[in-house]
Amino acid sequence: MSDNKKLAELLFPHIKRTPEEFEKMYPERTLPDGACVTRFAPSPTGFVHLGNLLVSLIDERLAHQSGGVCYLRIEDTDKKREVENGIEGIIKALEGFNIAFDEGATGSNAEKGQYGSYKQSERAEIYQTFVKKLVEEDYAYPCFCAEEEMSAIRAKQEEQKLTPGYYGEWAVHRGFTLEQIEAELAKEKSFVVRLKSKGNPENKIVLDDLIKGEIEFPENNQDLVILKTDGLPTYHFAHAVDDHLMRTTHVVRGDEWLSSVPLHFELFKALGWERPNYVHISPVMKMDGESKRKLSKRKDPEAAVSYYHEQGYPVQSVRDYLLNLINSNFEDWRRENPDKPNTDFIIDTQRMSVSGSLFDMVKLTDVSKEIISRMTAEEVYNLTLVWAEQYDKDFAKLISDKETYAKAILGIERGCEKPRKDIGKWSDVQPYALYFFDELFAANTAGGYDLAENMSKDEIKSILTGYLDIYNAEDEHEEWFNKVKAYCDSLGYASNMKDYKKNKEAYKGNIGDIMGTIRVALTNRRSTPDMHQVMRVMGYDRVIERLKKAALI
Repeated sequence: MSDNKKLAELLFPHIKRTPEEFEKMYPERTLPDGACVTRFAPSPTGFVHLGNLLVSLIDERLAHQSGGVCYLRIEDTDKKREVENGIEGIIKALEGFNIAFDEGATGSNAEKGQYGSYKQSERAEIYQTFVKKLVEEDYAYPCFCAEEEMSAIRAKQEEQKLTPGYYGEWAVHRGFTLEQIEAELAKEKSFVVRLKSKGNPENKIVLDDLIKGEIEFPENNQDLVILKTDGLPTYHFAHAVDDHLMRTTHVVRGDEWLSSVPLHFELFKALGWERPNYVHISPVMKMDGESKRKLSKRKDPEAAVSYYHEQGYPVQSVRDYLLNLINSNFEDWRRENPDKPNTDFIIDTQRMSVSGSLFDMVKLTDVSKEIISRMTAEEVYNLTLVWAEQYDKDFAKLISDKETYAKAILGIERGCEKPRKDIGKWSDVQPYALYFFDELFAANTAGGYDLAENMSKDEIKSILTGYLDIYNAEDEHEEWFNKVKAYCDSLGYASNMKDYKKNKEAYKGNIGDIMGTIRVALTNRRSTPDMHQVMRVMGYDRVIERLKKAALI
């Protein structure tokens, strides 16, 4: 038996399975030609942020539009940073945006699929089996350096202005003989296992990234840790083993991982496996004054996906907006296919931004307003109620107690050729509909009305009391408007704006002044949907009562 095999047995006496057994356990998938196998592989160490959602959406779309498989793998080897219920939080957050996984974790202690376990902490035997293989083949070795020794190495490298790291002459234990290693183990020293790199930085490797194209890197020469002292792998090694055994074809991840490409290339080479395709996406950016910066998990509330649920953005709105960040031609597709599900859109990695997408809340809200404007009043009511029951219980009770009235409010200027676009998220509904509800309107007008400053109180009173005599709730729109115009003329206000503009001195004002006064009296708003529809929904008694009350100002 060679020294390398003796060393492998010495380090891993408990590992009895062979790599070949695991290859059989996780066979090639039977899928259509061109089908993608993707994975979303978060760590349960914090909240799900927008970048996670973007990556998971790309994963899900690439897989499902090609007839492939998308699975959820939990990278939980960093137990110190793991948060309570982290896995459930990830799953719930992604389910909230209709991200559907075919396989993977479904809870802390539950999963589905034939390629598990999908939690890395439960795959230690698998990783150690392949590390043992690398030791046998002289591609890995134990390192007994304590943190103090590593710090001393770094300090010397900095002093000599050398590339920091554990490599070449700085790799203290790389050349240890079997006897020297046995002596260290006899001292019961803890150890990590490092890759025994064969790379040379003078040589180049080329990544053909599906977004960024060909990128050249120097070969890896760092003897980086692949197995920690606790027997669990580093991200880099686990990534290679899991993506191979789970038969991943496309790895979608942030471009902060580009610097790891040389190491990952060498790991796949050392293990004798074909590499997956890499899709490195640029970070989501936002404007900060005149400059751009990365969306920050610490600074920006919109970085957390929970923000969009709390604000009440419809799931479709967020997905549509993200798809437009992924491929800018989505906007044209949506314009041509307003009623199709966004899953019908085919994303293309070659159309993804090389430099990073600019996140714009105003644009998201505009997208959402367009989507909500196409919904029925019933849909808007139901979705608003679901949101309000969690985030605004008082409003939920109000609209559930007055369901018919609430639906009538939400039906104003809806279902027509040019529907209004006042609502961009469910939290907008309460301020949008506030003036329809007497209790909310009373609080809103407690400090007074937002009436025009160029009219005296007497004039306002005259307009409102006079209108009480001509208002008829049964009038259809045309008859109602003709009465308003005649009323304007009777008061010396121009009912025709062209006439008013030609000879302003001949009139006290125009129809806009009359309608504005009535509008504010009824709604305390200077801009509202069509007033005929608003008054119809309010009902005769409410309209009369409000006109009388406002006239007393």
